[in-house]
Amino acid sequence: MTITAVPVIKNGNLMVRGKVVLTNVPNSVVVSPANSGSAFIGACSSSSSSHHVFNLGVLENCKFMCLFIAKIWWMIPRVGKSASEIPLETQMLLLQVEQESALDLIDEEDTSPEGAATGNKFYVLVLPVLDGPFRTTLLGTKSNELQFCMKVVILMSKLVKHWMEFLSILGTTPLNSSKIQSKYLPNTRTPAHLDWFGWCTWDAFYTEVSPSGIKEGLQSFKEGGVSPKFLIIDDGWQETENEFHKEGEPRIEGTQFATRLTDIKENSKFKDSDTNLKDLIHHIKENYGLKYVYMWHALAGYWGGVQSSSETLKKYNPKLQYPVQSPGKLGNIRDIAMDSLEKYGVGMIDPQKIYDFYNDMHGYLASSGVDGVKVDVQNLIETLGAGHGGRVSIAKQYHQALDESIENNFRDNNLICCMSHNSDMVFSSMKSATARASEDFMPNEPTFQTLHIAAVSFNSLLLGEVVVPDWDMFHSNHSTAHFHGAARAIGGCPIYVSDKPGKHDFEILRKLVLPDGSILRARYAGRPTRDSLFTDPVMDGKSLLKIWNLNKLTGVVGVFNCQGSGTWPMKQARDSTHNSASISGRVSPLDVEYLEEIAGGMWTEDCAVYAFNTGSLSRLRKNKGVNVSLGVLECEIFTVSPIKMFNENIQFAPIGLINMYNSGGAVEDCSFDDTITVKVRGAGLFGAYSSKRPSVCKVDKKEEDFTYSSENGLLTVNLQTVSDNEACQQSEATMRCYRPLLPYTA
Repeated sequence: MTITAVPVIKNGNLMVRGKVVLTNVPNSVVVSPANSGSAFIGACSSSSSSHHVFNLGVLENCKFMCLFIAKIWWMIPRVGKSASEIPLETQMLLLQVEQESALDLIDEEDTSPEGAATGNKFYVLVLPVLDGPFRTTLLGTKSNELQFCMKVVILMSKLVKHWMEFLSILGTTPLNSSKIQSKYLPNTRTPAHLDWFGWCTWDAFYTEVSPSGIKEGLQSFKEGGVSPKFLIIDDGWQETENEFHKEGEPRIEGTQFATRLTDIKENSKFKDSDTNLKDLIHHIKENYGLKYVYMWHALAGYWGGVQSSSETLKKYNPKLQYPVQSPGKLGNIRDIAMDSLEKYGVGMIDPQKIYDFYNDMHGYLASSGVDGVKVDVQNLIETLGAGHGGRVSIAKQYHQALDESIENNFRDNNLICCMSHNSDMVFSSMKSATARASEDFMPNEPTFQTLHIAAVSFNSLLLGEVVVPDWDMFHSNHSTAHFHGAARAIGGCPIYVSDKPGKHDFEILRKLVLPDGSILRARYAGRPTRDSLFTDPVMDGKSLLKIWNLNKLTGVVGVFNCQGSGTWPMKQARDSTHNSASISGRVSPLDVEYLEEIAGGMWTEDCAVYAFNTGSLSRLRKNKGVNVSLGVLECEIFTVSPIKMFNENIQFAPIGLINMYNSGGAVEDCSFDDTITVKVRGAGLFGAYSSKRPSVCKVDKKEEDFTYSSENGLLTVNLQTVSDNEACQQSEATMRCYRPLLPYTA
């Protein structure tokens, strides 16, 4: 008997690897094998329509995690066991399939990393894709039927087959990072700002941003000794008009979103007879050490598009158009911005002129010293497809024009996409390298803080395959700053804040930012560990959220208690949701995927596991774990460093700068010869595990004092500090030991 990894339909069941995934599959559903164990699943219809819904089969008693558009702009996760729990507008579905073994049956409740790694589980990824002018999504019914929906804004005259990709992932990881990227997106250049600390003006000033406020903020950072190296000048710099609000009269709620752009240049706040935007940018780069300045704008120009009566903008042929939202979006959470724009309309630039608009604006900004742009409100375009070939077609036109303009005017692909979670945008932005991963950080919403961390990590499962997810700004002086800062440190994302001038916590910032303004960014997008994938870390009252990542030579696991402080939208709260007690969990080296890739050939299969907050160091076999207990809004970060054999007497593992959240991100290299040499980026207290006490430690060839604990093997030595204006060059720390056959003494 041959068991294939490719999905097949047999006796009315959809089967993967010999296991039934869906039952009662209709005859209209067909499977077309692709490659690498994947296939396209499609369905046929004889009728022509702009909206089709097909049954795929029944999904029951199978753990799943899905990502769906809860509000028009953003995805959030949902977990469950049957199709009835899968919401409208689901854009990714990950299934955990149990594969029984006669030798070792896994307990259904065994979610430990040790259990997850036994090979008795495999994963199936169902990924709705774009098909011509159609966009596909998933949804479930009350009778546990899994359906996929095909939508376009215009009526199609002919319809044959439509396809959705169905990937069976059979390896040790739930997602194989090459599958999505190789099929849809080319390799993209990574913007340079990602590796530097930044400041965004939004929460600091909102639309009242001004040159004087920007200078005041940068000066307050400088005085505290932690200066941002990239700046986002957010909404508030553009020339706009709102015909629905008369000066001196109270504003009607919702009309603010009908504000429209009237010029591509800066408004009067940023220019007068003596100065302009170019002068401001030159001044702040020269005086505050900024490397990159980004400007905000919406994909349509502004929230309400552009003013069709503007003499400056009439060459782009703008016309007033009224958005049409899809039934799926209206079936989830309505958004006040979209409800307002449906009433007041959007000044939409002719798609044939959109490249000219972007190129003119970006060219002007670049000539003023601007290095890139944050392009917001992107999903608005999906509602404007009528008369332009449908939502998928218009999204492709706009994003292709945007990508070309970015490439033409800015270096290093300097673009941040925002409010862009629909698949139209995800799969149409072929060159974009960075996108926001969730709804905004909201400093005045105490119940949103835990949801933010959970959402960015789960959304990164999909977004992290095609872009670098941006986990948004936060406030360093906020009550949850430690929680948010720790998450950003391991998220593989840019790190930036939106502090008001003079409102900073430099103790938090120094755990994130090196003296030269660079950050210790991890290699990948931070994602939930395998045993967190199918749990609800916000509302089940018992699960901790664990997020893993890799550095060059170490792994890292962040553990967060997101319970008891908020509820997911569209989900009924249970009594346990408000549990304020501590929750316990377990952390293992196996939580870090691909750890063996950085461990190398001399790995003992033991790891040094260092806890940032407690300062404890444990030596663990790779399949063992340590316990952790956290209260609400508490977190811990564990650096996981494979222990290598130096010789038969000495075993060693670098941890990194142990006063930084992502300690191991500082370790650039570790080599063994007569001595152990570690190259470290940055300055501060360096830590390592050593099975024996070194005879001497040198930093950049100069002997330094060190401490060593014979109880847990923790070795620490201070690396030289550098001034704020000095680059954080690699320090070379050398640990000299006696030769293998001689006594190992102090």
